[in-house]
Amino acid sequence: MWLQQRLKGLPGLLSSSWARRVLGLLGFVLLLSWYLGGRARRTGSGAGLGLHLLSWSSGPGEPRAAAPQACVEAATRAWRALQERGEAVPLSARAPDGAAAPESAPATPPALVGNGFLALDVSRNRLWVTPGERQPPVAPELAPFVQLRPLSAQAEAGAAALLLRQGLVRRVRCLQPPEPPAGAGGAAGAGGPAAPAGAGAQCVLLQEDFLAHRARPHLYVQRIHIHNPTERVAALWTVGPTPRPPPKAFSGTLEKAGDHQFLLHSGHSPPLPNGKVNLVVVAAKKLVDLLQVAPKSLLDEAVLWVVYISEPVDLRALKAKGAKEMKELKALQDMARKEILELMDIPVADLLLDHQQLWAQLFASGVEMKKINDAHTPSSLTVNLTLYYMLSCSPAPLLSPTLSRWERDQMESTLNYEDHCFSGHATMHAENLWPGRLSSVLQILQLSDVWKLTLQKRGCKGLVKVGAPGIMQGMVLSFGGLQFTENHLQFQADPDVLHNSYILHGIHYKTDHINLAVLLDGEGKPFLHVSVKPHSPPVKIYACEAGCLNEPVELTSEPQGHTFPVMVTQPITPLLYISTDLLHLQDLRHTLHLKAILAHEEHMAKQYPGLPFLFWFSVASLITLFHLFLFKLIYNEYCGPGAKSLFRSKEDPSV
Repeated sequence: MWLQQRLKGLPGLLSSSWARRVLGLLGFVLLLSWYLGGRARRTGSGAGLGLHLLSWSSGPGEPRAAAPQACVEAATRAWRALQERGEAVPLSARAPDGAAAPESAPATPPALVGNGFLALDVSRNRLWVTPGERQPPVAPELAPFVQLRPLSAQAEAGAAALLLRQGLVRRVRCLQPPEPPAGAGGAAGAGGPAAPAGAGAQCVLLQEDFLAHRARPHLYVQRIHIHNPTERVAALWTVGPTPRPPPKAFSGTLEKAGDHQFLLHSGHSPPLPNGKVNLVVVAAKKLVDLLQVAPKSLLDEAVLWVVYISEPVDLRALKAKGAKEMKELKALQDMARKEILELMDIPVADLLLDHQQLWAQLFASGVEMKKINDAHTPSSLTVNLTLYYMLSCSPAPLLSPTLSRWERDQMESTLNYEDHCFSGHATMHAENLWPGRLSSVLQILQLSDVWKLTLQKRGCKGLVKVGAPGIMQGMVLSFGGLQFTENHLQFQADPDVLHNSYILHGIHYKTDHINLAVLLDGEGKPFLHVSVKPHSPPVKIYACEAGCLNEPVELTSEPQGHTFPVMVTQPITPLLYISTDLLHLQDLRHTLHLKAILAHEEHMAKQYPGLPFLFWFSVASLITLFHLFLFKLIYNEYCGPGAKSLFRSKEDPSV
C-alpha cells in the first residue's frame, strides 16, 4: 500500500526542476563511469572505476578476432599486384589439419605443386608419384607435409596463393595468442616488465612455402618462416609426415649420419588393378616435435623430402625373405639416404633460388591475353593456370644438372627448331584443352595426358621429349596456330577469329626468341606486331605478310618492333612468314599461286555481307504497300463519291 502511494506521487516528484537536475546528473555520472571503465579495460590497467557495464559492441572477442585478419591482409598485400598481372592465384585457406573447407567458401583451383615426377596437393596434403613414362600416377598412403598446430591461440586467420612464376604455394597464417591472466597486469606492474600498449592485438605470423624442386625430381620442400612480435614465447606442435590408415603399409625409422638426423619411411603403394604394388621410400629431415620462437624474434626452418619409387612388383613376393624385391627396396633406401644427406649439406636458400630461377626461365615463354571480345576465348587466368599445371606435370630433363653436354645440345636444337610443329588448326577455342575450371589433381593429370597426346599427334614429338620447356613451346605454338616448316615459321590463324588481341611470348626460333602479337587499332581492325629478343651469336630474321608481295622486312630487337597488316588471300594461306633465309621468302611469292589478296575488313565484309536481298526486298514491299493503302484511305475520304468538301463556301447556311 505504501509503495503504491509512492508510485502515484512519482509524476509529481519528477515535475519539479530540482528532481530533473538530480536525475540528469546521475545519468551523466553513470555514462562517465561506463566510459572510463571500458577505457581502463582496453588499456589493460587495473586502475579504474569498479563499475562494469555491458558494452555496446557485440562482445569482447570481436575486436580481437579482427586482429588476425588485419595481420593476414598486411602480409598478403604484395599478392594483389601479382594477381593483377596474372602471376598469383588465390587459393582456399584450408585448415592445417586437412579438414575440408566450408561449403559456402568459393571454389578455388587445386593447390598443386609438381615437377613431372612428384605432384602434391597442398590443401589436401596428398602425394602422387609417377613411376615412369606412360605409367599412371601412384598415390602412396602417406601425408607428405608437416602440419603446424599452435599450442594455444585465441583466434586465427589465413590465406593462400599459387605463385605461378615461382612455382610454389604460399600459405600465411596469423595466430593471436590468448589473453594474459587477470593478475598478469598487476604482477607486471609490481616487478616484471609491463606489456606495451596494443600488444594484445599483435599476432604471430606463420608463412609456409611448398614446392617440388624443378631441377631435382625426387625433392620437395616445405619452408617455414615464423615471426613472433609479441612478448610471449610462441610454440607450435609439428605433426607428420605420417602414414595414412592402414599404417601397416609404411614403416619409419630414425637414422643418424654425423650431425644429421632424418626419418626413413619405407612401404608400398595401394595395389594396382593387376594386384601389383610399387615400392616407395621417403627420406625426410627430422624436425623437432615442438617449435618454440622467443619473443621479438624470427625462426626459419626448412623440411626436405626425397621420394624414390620402384616399378610395379608382386605383393606376395615381398613376404619372401631375401627375394629380389627386398633387394630392390634396399637399393631405393640407399639412394634416398645418399640424396638426403647431400641435400642437407646444401644451403636451403641456394635450393630455393635455383628452383625459382628455373621456373622464371620456363615462364619467359607464354600467352598474354590483352582483350577478349567473345565468350569462347579462354581468360588470362585460365591460360596461365593451364600453362602452370601442365608444366607442373611435365618432367624437365633439359634442366637436370646431371645432363651431359651432348644430350643438352641435342635437346636445345630440338627446342629451337621443331619441324612441322604445330600442325592443324589453333587450339585457342578448344575448351577441353583450356578448361575454365579444374577441381582436382586427378583432372589435372588427365589433362596433361591429353595435351601430350595432342602435341605428339600434331608433329611435336620432339618437344614432348624435351619435357617442360618443350611442352610450353608446343602449347604456345598451338594457341595461335604457329607452325614450323622446312624453311620458315608461319602464322596460320583463322582470319575470322582475329577480333581478340593477345601476345605469344618467347617463341624459340634458331637461337632467338620471337614475340608475336595480334592487336587491334582504334577502329577495331587487327594488325600483327613482331619483335625479337636476340641471343649470341646474332642471326638475321626476316618476315613478310600473307602472299609476300612486299619485300621481306628484317626483324630487329628495337622496342617498337615491326607491324604488319592482316592480309587475307584466296585461297587462304598463312598470315605471316618468318625465316632466316631471305631468298626463300622472296621466292615464296611465286609458289603460292593466289587468286586475290584482300584486306582483313574486305574479307570480313565478303564473309558476312549482312542480311540477304530477299529480306530487304520484303521489308521495302511492306512499307510501300502500307503507304499505298494509307493514300487510298485519304483519297476516298476527301476525293471519292460522297466525299466532304475540304473548304466551306460563304453561302453555306451552316456557316
